[in-house]
Amino acid sequence: MAGKTFAAINVGSNEISMKICEITPRKGARELDTVKTIIELGSDTYNKGYIEENNLNKLCDTLIKFRRKMKEYDVSDYRAYASSAVREAENASMIIERIKMCTDFDVQILSNSEQRFMNYKAFVATGMDVDVATHKNNALLDIGAGSLQISIFDRRNLVQTQNLPIGAVRIRDYLTRFGSDTVDLETLMEEYASNAIIEFRNLFLNDKDIKSIIAIGDGINNLKKVGPELSIANSISREQFRILYKRVVDIKPEDLAERYGIPYERATLMLPMAIIYQSFLDNSRAEEILTPNVIFCDGIIADYMDKQGTFLMDKNFDQDILASVNTIAKKYKVNRAHVQNVSDNALAIFDSIRKLHGLGKRERLQLQIAAILHNCGKFVNMKDVSLISYHIVMATEILGLSHKEREEIANAVYYNGFYLPSELRASGRIGSADYMKVAKLTAILRLADVLDKSYKQKITNLRISLHDNTLVIYTDTLEDITLEAGMFKTNNILFEKVYGVKVVLKQRRGI
Repeated sequence: MAGKTFAAINVGSNEISMKICEITPRKGARELDTVKTIIELGSDTYNKGYIEENNLNKLCDTLIKFRRKMKEYDVSDYRAYASSAVREAENASMIIERIKMCTDFDVQILSNSEQRFMNYKAFVATGMDVDVATHKNNALLDIGAGSLQISIFDRRNLVQTQNLPIGAVRIRDYLTRFGSDTVDLETLMEEYASNAIIEFRNLFLNDKDIKSIIAIGDGINNLKKVGPELSIANSISREQFRILYKRVVDIKPEDLAERYGIPYERATLMLPMAIIYQSFLDNSRAEEILTPNVIFCDGIIADYMDKQGTFLMDKNFDQDILASVNTIAKKYKVNRAHVQNVSDNALAIFDSIRKLHGLGKRERLQLQIAAILHNCGKFVNMKDVSLISYHIVMATEILGLSHKEREEIANAVYYNGFYLPSELRASGRIGSADYMKVAKLTAILRLADVLDKSYKQKITNLRISLHDNTLVIYTDTLEDITLEAGMFKTNNILFEKVYGVKVVLKQRRGI
């Protein structure tokens, strides 16, 4: 079968890059060409709050050149993404519009969690996740220009992820403003980075014994170049990294660039990156740093293949998202039996009314997450559960979800306990979320929640039928469900409004 020629475009914080590949169902992705241009968008955003006109013009000129390169390879599809430099810029919307008008590229701004999840998919595509699956705890470090993402894995399962504001460009630009009048820059950077990593260790690692660090991105690849005599392939030992670290500390960026063939702008980022890796080594027992040699363009390609059904690795990424959500639920000590029952019943209802809601696999996942976290706020206050749960979901990064998706989940959690007003009146709280999606998910969540109002899991294994505009939910439980049945009658109003059908609960065998 003929392959599809695909272009992955990354509007990064200090580099604009494009990787063109041929994708075939049986062989996966084969790289055809890669082009890169260094433009310091991140320095504009992190220092001034916006991207300047000069850099915007450079960006558009670069993308026009990319467009010509795509024509050379007869590219049939592409994805173009922007990350933190554009996302955090005050003029982000104007940047995206100017790019569209000047280059005809549709560039999508990714949330941090979406971007990092794509990088994780690129790592999985290398097959190295299988190699480290025998280790109980591994840490994936994704150092970006603006922040560091640390994801902890128990074998192949994602169990914890946190974003720390210590990216390479941010550290470099922020600390160089202080100069080095009283202390050398290395010491200043080390204090700045290690403090954040120590806090992460104390809050989230507990007694986890990290076996390996997995480093992704161009930064680690450039660090490997300063030790050619070490013959580093895909793994750096502690001793080897100590040599690399000392070399980066001792040699000025301009000399690193000249001696090892590294672009100067990249060389200026090597010290903050090396310090971040060294700080993590110092605060863990990891004996090696694995380097799968992937960049964000690889993540774009892996994500595209996953969504197109051509991803060759046997991996269900939704399970990683759910594993992360379950870690959040554990942190807030949710009643596991209750949320599992609510989740099971919510999904059963969702699956039985597909023709009514018209939602897909992604919305099903959102419903499942909402069910797991719908009462996590009890950990903080037993009184305002839905409100506090909403704020917890909004404040918690869930790897793999966009901000909009997280906002929809948070609102479903909120309106599970509060009246859902009209779209106009709800717009202030709902924000970027899709009102009808929130309404559909909330209506199902309310029903599933009241089916376990006693928190005793009396109602399981639902059988559901839709006939003559009536949705009948059957349960064969022998338990007394007077409480659940009574609450069901007062909590099915939203469902009937949203879906236009009557819904009833029937117990086939009573006590």
